[in-house]
Amino acid sequence: MRIVFMGTPDFAVPTLRALAAAGHEIVAAYSQPPRPAGRGKALTPSPVQAAAEALGVPVRTPLTLRDAEAQADFAALAPDVAVVAAYGLILPKAVLAVPLHGCLNVHGSLLPRWRGAAPIQRAILAGDAVTGIGIMQMEAGLDTGPVRLEESVEIGRKTAGELTDELAGLGARLMVQVLADLAGHPPIQQAEAGVTYAAKIDKAEARIDWRQSAAQIERQVRAFNPAPGAFFEHGGERLKLLRAEVVDGSGAPGTVLDGTLTISCGLGSALRPTLVQRAGRAPMTAAELLRGFAIPPGTQL
Repeated sequence: MRIVFMGTPDFAVPTLRALAAAGHEIVAAYSQPPRPAGRGKALTPSPVQAAAEALGVPVRTPLTLRDAEAQADFAALAPDVAVVAAYGLILPKAVLAVPLHGCLNVHGSLLPRWRGAAPIQRAILAGDAVTGIGIMQMEAGLDTGPVRLEESVEIGRKTAGELTDELAGLGARLMVQVLADLAGHPPIQQAEAGVTYAAKIDKAEARIDWRQSAAQIERQVRAFNPAPGAFFEHGGERLKLLRAEVVDGSGAPGTVLDGTLTISCGLGSALRPTLVQRAGRAPMTAAELLRGFAIPPGTQL
């Protein structure tokens, strides 16, 4: 098929590569423009742009698709289908209507649960047991389109980073499967019941509130690993929690209970960090942290 690919982060790269490996003609890749990154704040292309250029695919990085010129440029590509994976720009009706077979989206949840920007993180935060990938036929509404194929995965104790990688690979496989037999994967309307919305992650959500239960904080730690990183502050320094486990213990919320950095939480629960990170440092175990950073029992965080 003649495909226009539209995506930006690492999550989208496996689908782009899988389409190329399957022999499809990728006539262009659309991605968010390069952004400042790193200590030098040099303009850095998105993962999709870098992957597309490595494949020899022309890349376009418009700031918007709402103006007539951008829409005419898209239409001139005459695609059979547009494949979208975490692109980051809204596709107006004029763009959605161009491809012969419409626009297909790789969505990181089992719709209609977690429509919106951050389905993977929201599923973890909510304590969902399963999530998955849906190949959705796009329409003007927010992730309201019919689904052609979906597959579920267990969340378990996975971090957002681990789950994102797993779902990215699954999404690539399912998209190739759907494009190989569109007629065999007809669009099925989403259920009207069970709709939830996955709002964009606000960095303020990453601050740990020890009054929450240890189970909720542990989900917060996993949902915000690798970014933005669940954190607390002590001694004027921000400490990120990358891994933690729920353990027995109780006390005033935020109290360090012992020499292993067990911390009391709300509802008579406790949390023990197992992987932490100081600013500008590599991740370390709680034991490694405590050898060079005093947080004695009784400390109130």
